[in-house]
Amino acid sequence: MLQLHNTPTKLLEEFTPISDKRVSLYTCGPTVYSTPHVGNWVAYIRWDTLVRTLQANGYLVERVMNITDVGHLTGENEGDADQGEDKLQKGARRDGVTAWRVAERYTQEFLDGMAKLNLLMPAHITKATDFIPQQLALVRTLKEKGFTYQIDDGIYFDTSKFPRYAEFAHLNLASLQAGARVSVNQQKRNPSDFALWKFSPIDEQRDMEWDTPADLTAEKKIRKGFPGWHLECSAMAMDILGETIDIHTGGIDHIPVHHTNEIAQSEAASGKQFAHYWLHNNHLKSDGTKISKSLGNGYTLDDIAAKGFSALDFRLFILQSHYRTESNFTWENLESAKNRMQHWRNIARLRWQTYDTLVDDQEKVATASTESIVNASSAILAALNEDLDTPRALSVIDETFSTIDKRPLTETQQAALVSLLEKLDDLLGLRLLDSTPDISEDQKQLILERQRAREEKDWKQSDVLRDALLAQGITVNDTRYGVVWAKAD
Repeated sequence: MLQLHNTPTKLLEEFTPISDKRVSLYTCGPTVYSTPHVGNWVAYIRWDTLVRTLQANGYLVERVMNITDVGHLTGENEGDADQGEDKLQKGARRDGVTAWRVAERYTQEFLDGMAKLNLLMPAHITKATDFIPQQLALVRTLKEKGFTYQIDDGIYFDTSKFPRYAEFAHLNLASLQAGARVSVNQQKRNPSDFALWKFSPIDEQRDMEWDTPADLTAEKKIRKGFPGWHLECSAMAMDILGETIDIHTGGIDHIPVHHTNEIAQSEAASGKQFAHYWLHNNHLKSDGTKISKSLGNGYTLDDIAAKGFSALDFRLFILQSHYRTESNFTWENLESAKNRMQHWRNIARLRWQTYDTLVDDQEKVATASTESIVNASSAILAALNEDLDTPRALSVIDETFSTIDKRPLTETQQAALVSLLEKLDDLLGLRLLDSTPDISEDQKQLILERQRAREEKDWKQSDVLRDALLAQGITVNDTRYGVVWAKAD
């Protein structure tokens, strides 16, 4: 039974999809104006685990993830997401190219990062600029239902017309204006009102702007404009997945504004519940503080690689904490995750060193080593089914691999170990199988020659052969049960 913590109720709830076997899932994607840093990647690793867990429970997941390539304003960081400069325009000025080129560059960077992290590609990766007609249609529906009004800089949603506006995030609307670090637009009827469609400044030609249909403006004339950040997600989600979806995911910073506004505009337009389950991941700090450009702690995947770590080391580091807890990135913490990954990979390499036969296969089933392996798969999925409890799942893996370490290799059933590794790769995406190929026949021959040298007490030759293997990145461990080789990454 899969249970998820639902943000609006703050309860752990049994997951029951709208359809028996199909799950509709929307994930808030990146704003593609700069290179993603470690904090940006956390959410995508978390929700990749969600998708994998859903699939392990037999669900077919239809997932939409947006690419915000227009409309996300810098004022969001200061308390008013409807003010400031478009982040894509800001990136264009910084890079000396058009906003379109900025979007193209950083969208590709993001997709490349997804591949490095072994993240499953959603069925639909949607760019906001490809869904302008759908967004304008949503504005039209809201206008026809009486939820909009126009001021000098755009068309706004009147939150006073949606009585449930504050419920999702348990907002104190009276305190919103006082909490903003920028002055609130005085033309807005309510501080919580938000832009559906922004008008381009009269004296400025934007790289990204579209005709605002005349029937949407008070003047009944065409004006240039661009979509509001919140509008994009609702339009894309409902266009592809339907008016009501199973799960919507994002960061906790989305709760009070972005997701609250999505709910308001979506449910005002459709008259139906927008999403049944809302999941939110907590932040990642870096070096104990908030990630910021001024502190220089917004490390990228390239920064990680330059220090000798892989993207999968970082993925494992993120999985070591629960998605609803705040975590802290340090190079020391990443080193710990790398060491854990190295140990797991060496356990995975044992599959090349144990062999099943018709005679001993059934005997191995009753051993402590194989029994632990067989039980691990269900225990790992049980942990993930309890609100994606990845720390507990990793603990199960550690305990299982520790049991294998302590027992003779001859007691480990190869088929059971391979099956477990396949399950781990499916659930956690760590590529334990792909990253641990067998050694060559020549290297195996060196190990055999070294064993013979030891049997003949030719310690000098044994040491020479050990050094030859080490030069090729292979270590050998002489246990009382025999020789076990591993990789010295």
